[in-house]
Amino acid sequence: MTETRRKLTTIFSADVYGYSRMMEADEEGTLARLKRLRDAMARLIEAHSGRVVNTWGDGLLAEFASVVEAVRAAVDVQGELARIDDAGDGKPMLFRIGINLGDVIVDGDNIYGDGVNIAARLQESASPGGILISRNVYDQVRNKVSVGFDFLGDLAVKNLQETVPSYAIRIAGRDAMAAEPARPAALPAASRETGERQREPQFISTRFGEVPRQFAALAFAAVIVVAVNLITWSGDFWAVWPLLAFAVVAGASLAQKLAPAVRGPVTLLVIGLGMVCVNLLTWHGRFWALWPLLGFAALAAFRWIMRSPSGK
Repeated sequence: MTETRRKLTTIFSADVYGYSRMMEADEEGTLARLKRLRDAMARLIEAHSGRVVNTWGDGLLAEFASVVEAVRAAVDVQGELARIDDAGDGKPMLFRIGINLGDVIVDGDNIYGDGVNIAARLQESASPGGILISRNVYDQVRNKVSVGFDFLGDLAVKNLQETVPSYAIRIAGRDAMAAEPARPAALPAASRETGERQREPQFISTRFGEVPRQFAALAFAAVIVVAVNLITWSGDFWAVWPLLAFAVVAGASLAQKLAPAVRGPVTLLVIGLGMVCVNLLTWHGRFWALWPLLGFAALAAFRWIMRSPSGK
């Protein structure tokens, strides 16, 4: 019996967009093209010190010891396949690639686990001819590879409670369909309504590292408010009120990034702390914030009691 073990690795998952329709139109021609392109992909993966773990149907699973080499291999694969694919009908065979850095279970030559599932989910949500990576991969390669990135939002993954932030890699010289990043299909309706804003980078690089755009905007607004207060100083530091509002908004935004099971209680806690601050700043000998705090506690307890067994 083969002994299993765990390891951290970079998982590379790829498949062909619209493969079933292509097989219906021309089985033999599609299969021949698939074999030729997948052989070229395997050679490029090996050239970047990767290993093809498995192939099935139109899919391919590979792993890399280096995150940077995995991304470089993906970019080279998309460029090379677009160059050598000779589609007689004018319809190219476009691969979708997903890359994730995660802990996996090794059983013989195969790998299993959430790390593999996340890579497969990223691949399913990638645009035809595109590459979608997880935040873990982005953190490792953003300053090491000469490509652009588009933050697409949080991707839901089956059997995982937490969502996975995803980034599309911009590949120079590709046509509109391949270059246009696909929005993850499992995003909630509220995210789909603001899809255009999600395509913008959600982080701003500073000398102190990456800062979320909304927090950078709040910090800038706070500096402006304090400056106006000081310039028009009349003995009253009224800027404390907008600063408090900014702090509550920032705390509530951070709470939305937590697991669903704790998101609600943490949001209530942030609002409750804001009310305590208001009470203390307007102190007249009475701690009235106790009553909304008790109400929030009762609401949190009710939500916890009534939540489903799955924790949603």
